[in-house]
Parts: sequence; C-alpha cells; structure tokens
Amino acid sequence: MIVTRFAPSPTGLLHLGHAFAALTAAQAGDRFLLRIEDIDTTRVREEFVDAIFDDLAWLGLRWEEPVLRQSTRFDAYLSALSELNRRGLLYRCFCTRKEIAEEIARASEAPHGPEGPLYPGTCRHLTDVERKSRIASGASYALRLDVQKAASAAGPLTFTEHGSTIAVDPLLFGDVVLARKETPVSYHLVVVVDDAFQEVTLVTRGNDLLPATHIQRVLQALLGLPDPAYAHHRLILDSQGRKFSKRDKAVTLRELRASGEVPTSLRSKLGL
Repeated sequence: MIVTRFAPSPTGLLHLGHAFAALTAAQAGDRFLLRIEDIDTTRVREEFVDAIFDDLAWLGLRWEEPVLRQSTRFDAYLSALSELNRRGLLYRCFCTRKEIAEEIARASEAPHGPEGPLYPGTCRHLTDVERKSRIASGASYALRLDVQKAASAAGPLTFTEHGSTIAVDPLLFGDVVLARKETPVSYHLVVVVDDAFQEVTLVTRGNDLLPATHIQRVLQALLGLPDPAYAHHRLILDSQGRKFSKRDKAVTLRELRASGEVPTSLRSKLGL
C-alpha cells in the first residue's frame, strides 16, 4: 500500500507547479492524503484554504478525510523539539540575520550549502553563563540543531530516491533552525513528524527539495520515526525558465479556469 500526500501552504492561490505536484502525488499512490501546512499564522488566509480544496476538486482529485491541518498539531511538534533538547542536540542562537551576514562576510572561506552560506556556529560556543545572561536580558533566540552532535547520535544514514540508495550528508545545511519566535517550529521538523503521523510511505515533491531530505532523514533517525521512500520530480518552469512562485504572481489555477482551461487539457500540457 503506497501512501502519498500533497501539502500546500495556504499563503496564496495554487499555480501550475502545485497542480503538477498534486497530480503526480495522486498518481503515484494507492492512498492520497492532503495536508494543509498552515503553521505560518502571519501569512495564512482561510480563503486560500478554501481555494485549495476548490482547485484540487476541479483537477479531479479526491483525498481522504479528515484533512490534516498543521495548526492543530503544535503539541506534537513541541514534543519532538523537547525530545531533541533533552538529548542536548539543540542550542539557543541569539544572532540576528544581520549579524550572521556580517560574520559570514568577515570569514575568508565561509562554507556553503544548498541555500547559500552556512551559519558559522557563533552561538554554539557560548557558555551556560552567557546563555543565561542573554535570556535574562530578554534577547530573542532561535533553536538550532547542533548537526555535529546530531550526526554522531544518528550514525550513518541513507534514503531511497527513485529506488536508488543515497548516503545522507548530515552537515549539508549546517546547524539548521528548528524553531524561532515568529515560527514556533520549522518546516524540516514538522514535515517528518507529520509524514510519520500520517503513515506516508512515498514522498513526492519537487527537485528543489531533494537536498532537504538529508537533514530530514537525520531528524527521522533522532526521533525514531520511519523513513519513507522519496521520488523528487521535475519542476514546472515559466517562459523565463524560472520556477513558478506565489511571490511572482504566477498564473494561478483560478485564472486558468476563468480563461476556459479544462483539467484534461491542463494534464496534457503538464505531460501527464
């Protein structure tokens, strides 16, 4: 039994890239689940949740009920954070984005990851006295994963991508942020917790998220969660060769529907 899922964020209307991802996930599994990733409460709008249901139904997709909404599962995410913290795998980082950028600029050879320069580990070396002093002063902080400790605790890992075995590089993203004030939990943490909760066995998503699998596989191992198989797919690009984005006001499914587009024609254009 292959269980797949589509997990959009209701921060805008769905576009062609979303359609391709949803249809690909639905075609790949025996059970198709829908998950609403609405932990970013500052950007989520309920009208976009309704639009997701409407657009997916127009595409001809059917999903199991009830639909999981991440905003109802903060207790589960905080429990996972607490477990990692109990094992000494997290540390408080008081650096602002500006301070991190300045520190990286001062370094002669800053290590890079898939998303750019890696965090230099400034706060990893703070003493307990320094941390307590910062907290007492009311300084804001994020919780970062100490990936060196995490890699040691998890041991050698692999994941399955389109049937091939890939060795995990736990240091690929450096000491990633797993929680911060404005976002109580990060994407990397919630996705592994929810995939395990929903018993997802095959994760289908865009190639741009393939690197994220490395750190997510580490989190799965640390939390004792099952590891699904992965099948990252091609991205749908615009006329300029760029990935469709909500921020770029990409052509939405709502606009396509209004122009007379029909699902069968759309599937054909997407190569499905």
